[in-house]
Amino acid sequence: MKNQLYFALLCLGFVSCSDAPKSENESGEKTNYDVVFREKLAGKYEKWETADNSFKYFYTYTDRGRGPEVTEEIKLNSDNYIISESITGVNYLKDSISENFSGVDRTASWKNPMSEDKADFNGKALYFRHDGSPAVYEIIGQLLTASENSKVALYPEGEVELVDQYSITLSDSTSLNLLMIKGLEMIPRYLWMKNNEMVASISGNLHIVREDFKAFRKELQSLQGTYEDEYLFKIAKELSNKIDKVIIKNVNVFTPEGTIVNSQDVFIEGKKIKSIKPSKGKVLNGTAQVIDGTGKTLLPGMFDMHTHNTKFRGLLHLAGGITSVRDMANNKQLKQLSAQFDNNEIIGPNIVIFCGIIDGSGPFANQRNVVDNLEEGLAEIQSYKDLDYDQIKLYSSIRPEWVKPLAAKAHELNMRVSGHIPAYMTATQAIEQGYNEIQHMNMLFLNFMSDTIDTRTPLRFTMVANHGADVDLKSKEYLDFVSLLKSKDIVIDPTISLFENMFISKKGVPSPTYSKIMKRLPLIEQRAFYSGGLPKEGDKAALFKESYMNMLNALNDMYQKGISIVPGTDGLPGFLYHRELELYESAGIPAAEVLKMATINSAKITGTSDYLGSIEVGKNADLILIDGNPVENISDVRRVEWTIKGGTIFYADELYNKMGIKHFK
Repeated sequence: MKNQLYFALLCLGFVSCSDAPKSENESGEKTNYDVVFREKLAGKYEKWETADNSFKYFYTYTDRGRGPEVTEEIKLNSDNYIISESITGVNYLKDSISENFSGVDRTASWKNPMSEDKADFNGKALYFRHDGSPAVYEIIGQLLTASENSKVALYPEGEVELVDQYSITLSDSTSLNLLMIKGLEMIPRYLWMKNNEMVASISGNLHIVREDFKAFRKELQSLQGTYEDEYLFKIAKELSNKIDKVIIKNVNVFTPEGTIVNSQDVFIEGKKIKSIKPSKGKVLNGTAQVIDGTGKTLLPGMFDMHTHNTKFRGLLHLAGGITSVRDMANNKQLKQLSAQFDNNEIIGPNIVIFCGIIDGSGPFANQRNVVDNLEEGLAEIQSYKDLDYDQIKLYSSIRPEWVKPLAAKAHELNMRVSGHIPAYMTATQAIEQGYNEIQHMNMLFLNFMSDTIDTRTPLRFTMVANHGADVDLKSKEYLDFVSLLKSKDIVIDPTISLFENMFISKKGVPSPTYSKIMKRLPLIEQRAFYSGGLPKEGDKAALFKESYMNMLNALNDMYQKGISIVPGTDGLPGFLYHRELELYESAGIPAAEVLKMATINSAKITGTSDYLGSIEVGKNADLILIDGNPVENISDVRRVEWTIKGGTIFYADELYNKMGIKHFK
């Protein structure tokens, strides 16, 4: 009865998984790990043995009111493969998760967000859960190091491979093994092991480190970074094809006016466009490499106007036809990464705008460049200016009374100001106090809901999901707001595809945001797109969809009224950008105008139009070849054959192959 009461309270959200009553067989000694997110202790990971070959795990961390909290139980067979697994709790967006797997008597059965099914099972393949603790990574590491061919079969499909294993000695003379694993994700998974147990998993901003090694976390990160860099340097050398003279023959060219001119010969020398002439069937320059563009479209390299760059994401940008980006918040070492992109040490786009982030302190702070008072905020702006940053992004925990002086300081230094709308403030107030730009469509919709909403929390999503349908696009309040946007020349960075995934997707069904490309991706990415976005049950699904459709209506209305709109992702590079452009067209914006936003208009807004953004003689030859005509079918932007950036041609199929992704062909 006591346990029944506990689980009832858990389902209602009145207790945490960490408050679970302990059963009698949970007497094993716990192994504890710190979970560090963006350099702050954000949670914990625990594991303990409950019986022979049976283990229990608890995993949680917090990210601005979001973050998973899961309890997991696993039983292994004598070969170390999972034969029983159950997972309960909530995922990153706080939606409930429940997953089960059982493999006995040569049959496996499972229930997860993708399916409920059964099939033959020989106990020699590893079931990989959808959403859970890091336990499975440790098991994979153990299996791979014991494997004769450095491979492990996954169940019901897939395979992981141990690409490399490095023996490393730490500063205190402790010896560890660093495993480099491929097959799960688009980037390699690195795992630190000692005596066949996981010591640490360091992946981007998320670090999971065993307590007895927490003093070495930064050292582990630095050492791993060196091996990651060597891997990426090698890829850059393999996949970069320097060009001297190139003629793209008989290709259809997207013009600065947003039209297509058919059958052109485009001559490139080094990094520049030298001539554009009607094709006459003859190649006049016998020393040039000739590329047949018949039936294909040449576009300027596109601009993703909302990115957060890492050294691993650059390949995806170029494979997707994106040659230039704005970085909308990062660490202060971003210039180093940008130089590596520019020099092609690591494959990546031009970072044409550097935007420094500032947030106020508090329980929901961004955890990067957080200030406790206005004076620290003003100093941060000067620090970014000294690093030659172009823009300042204010985040949700900034105090409303700081906005005006912070914006004034940035403008004094000739920097633009953009961001989230701080908690307990409206978009109108932020604009009147100095914002030049607003990130995310939900921040615009919150303008019509109150200045009492704590937008530091997930309320910034759920309020819009629940009430966005009520925003009247013909009301005086809305029309006055759009007039303010127009009069102040405010740029809107809607990231509309993020909200399609949050508001429209349903648990257990492929997200419409990614459904076109899911089968091309590695295992973990595929499974992530079944999670369902924001929790929604019953009538909520229809309501959330109506709110999202009103977002699309507002996007089109703002375009019609002349508001500057820039396409950006704030998510999966390339693929999410393509979806962003598709959604603009589905909202009612003509495809040619969408492509101008992605190229010509973005170049103007970033101040790079003298040399980027259009196909014209004398401009940089940052170009992409599309198998199709995206003016007629916007979805053809997904059909990138190659990208030229900085005098180097990159073939999309080769870039995708390195990340375990299938090309569109």
